[in-house]
Amino acid sequence: MAILALDLGTSSVRGLVLEADATPRPGVLARRRVRLTTGEDGTGTLDAAGYLACLVECLDELADGGHLRDVDLVTASAQWHSVLPLGRGGEPLGPVLTWLDTRPEPAPGSAGPADPAAFHQRTGAWWHRCYWTMRLPWLRERAGSRVVRFVGLVDYVLDALLAEAPMSVSMASGTGLLDLRRMAWDAEACALAGVRPEELLELAPQHWRGRLRPEHARRWPDLADARWAAPVGDGAASNVGSGCVDPSRAAVTVGTSAAVRVVRAVPAGAALPPLPDQLWRYRVDDEHVVTGAAYSSGGNLFAWANRELRLPAGAELEAALARSTRDLRVRADPRFGGDRPPGVAPAGSGELHGLSFGSTAVDVLAGLMTGLCRLVADDLAVLESDVDHPFEVVLGGGAMAASAWWRGAFADALAPRPVRLQRNPEIGATGAALVALGRVAAAAHVGGIGRTDEAAPTNTVGGARPH
Repeated sequence: MAILALDLGTSSVRGLVLEADATPRPGVLARRRVRLTTGEDGTGTLDAAGYLACLVECLDELADGGHLRDVDLVTASAQWHSVLPLGRGGEPLGPVLTWLDTRPEPAPGSAGPADPAAFHQRTGAWWHRCYWTMRLPWLRERAGSRVVRFVGLVDYVLDALLAEAPMSVSMASGTGLLDLRRMAWDAEACALAGVRPEELLELAPQHWRGRLRPEHARRWPDLADARWAAPVGDGAASNVGSGCVDPSRAAVTVGTSAAVRVVRAVPAGAALPPLPDQLWRYRVDDEHVVTGAAYSSGGNLFAWANRELRLPAGAELEAALARSTRDLRVRADPRFGGDRPPGVAPAGSGELHGLSFGSTAVDVLAGLMTGLCRLVADDLAVLESDVDHPFEVVLGGGAMAASAWWRGAFADALAPRPVRLQRNPEIGATGAALVALGRVAAAAHVGGIGRTDEAAPTNTVGGARPH
């Protein structure tokens, strides 16, 4: 048996084939980059139809290469918080609002939850522009046509491919509308969102499995009998793939954005642990929750600096960063994309301090990257507030694999905690597969974790040419 893992991210769509133990097959990767539309007003959107077309191209490429022949299970790791309004015929009534979009705001005169603290404990979320409680009224006002249903990006994609596609509890938890204990849509959250149950998808039952529509089964006959698992939120999947699945370990993941998270076993119906005011909580699956903090800045800090500043490359950049750190005077607020919840700072809140005529482009980059390290360290301390020991921290994600200097900066910022590196570059795909296999607890023993000063191996999965 093999597993097809789909990674439905903000900057790319990827398809990988894994062995039955969730280990990626070398060289089996299809990827298409997607265009995220951003603007100074806080826009952060994707084109739904174009996104689906990219996924179809990935599946075609894998099929043409003969890589889908023994696939029995299909899993997906998908971005949380996205939302798309649909019309009567299922057509999109605008672009997909991603987690990066900071434009939604409450309508004049609208009020939030009656008891904000109880609402936060119940849903793991806040009345905030990142969640559907505030996004749906804002989108409905701008739709131009009657909205029949609201879906997430992954739900739109899977509905086009599968005979049925209910919403997973993991993806539903990222909307801010789910009662995490009852595993049902929360009545107060839905009232705040101004949404009726028929305008939302049904929730997938535990162990749900889907099948391809007949026309797609004919296009990809190797997937005709494959079972499709309910998708997993990307942050949850990354924790599982990093081996951080109990309160002894926290995952710090830095890809396009960044997050620090801890997973706990909390079955549906069980009492939820107290949730600190500064942290969110979502579902991994019916048996586990993930708690943490997220940031709109991550590897995109380097991408911006590399685009706008005259930076050296490769080993020369790493050496220059090391020299800069010896006397680092540039300090930065890295919130270029604004705050993730519960913060409300808008896009464009990044700041630089301590610049002089001697400051270099590398100094600016070092200030930005260490600024994110400090934000993570502060929130990690909050995560540890209800345990009697410091966490072991596992770094993961593409940005961590790419920069030994940044790994060292995190190790310094998070000291005296032990800090290690998950060298597997495909933590999201691996994690989603382990969730689908019901092996979340076993992920504590996942391979690939080593010292932060070890060279991260080349991505042996990435044998396919990028697009």
